[in-house]
Amino acid sequence: MECAYAPYNWTQSDNSNGAVPIHNSSDYANGYDVMMAKKICEANNWKLEIHKLDWDSIPLAVQAGEIDAAICGQSITAERMETVDFTTPYYYASIVTLVNANGKYANAAGLSDLEGATCTSQINTVWYDVCLPQIKNAKIMPAQETAPAMLVALASGAVDLVCTDYPTALAAVVAYPELKLLDFTGKEDNYKVSEEEINIGISCMKGNTELVGKINKVLETMTVEDYEEMMKEAIDNQPLSE
Repeated sequence: MECAYAPYNWTQSDNSNGAVPIHNSSDYANGYDVMMAKKICEANNWKLEIHKLDWDSIPLAVQAGEIDAAICGQSITAERMETVDFTTPYYYASIVTLVNANGKYANAAGLSDLEGATCTSQINTVWYDVCLPQIKNAKIMPAQETAPAMLVALASGAVDLVCTDYPTALAAVVAYPELKLLDFTGKEDNYKVSEEEINIGISCMKGNTELVGKINKVLETMTVEDYEEMMKEAIDNQPLSE
């Protein structure tokens, strides 16, 4: 995982709130992904070892067998499934928009109201590759390397909006009170995405059906309500929400 993508995962300096040491580091990781990884490992009597990797290097590490599984807020897309295998979803994340609360798009009621906006999102995500191009006449800026960088770009006024998923946006408005979350879910005037693009899964090496099966057995014992409760706890525990 990135250990830089709250509320899914982040880096902190101590083991508070059940944080886990990061491999070859004095820091600790926590967040929804860490909480889920702990549950999966406890159920299978595995030792949890968290490796901190850049977003773009995570799929390559899975493919090379350098890590057993990536629990990092990845959507289960057909493109990704060409190179890795995914578990069943461990979260369902609708796609939303973040704007400055005092900005020109603060009262947008649908996607069409965002016409002409300057925008960005994180590199190699559904948000950047699929969603931003749906905004009419959007001025799409270069993608950001990380979710925190994306949020800084918005908070600094470098862009009018960013596209992200609901948990990331919820965490962002806690960390940046000057931001506003726009959720067009249930409206026709919204981003058009497939079901796979909002299903968040755990990726494993292609062909490792045994590992996928063992993880799925743990996920089968949980409900959507369990996921939401865990995500709320993660958002409450993120360092910037203190």
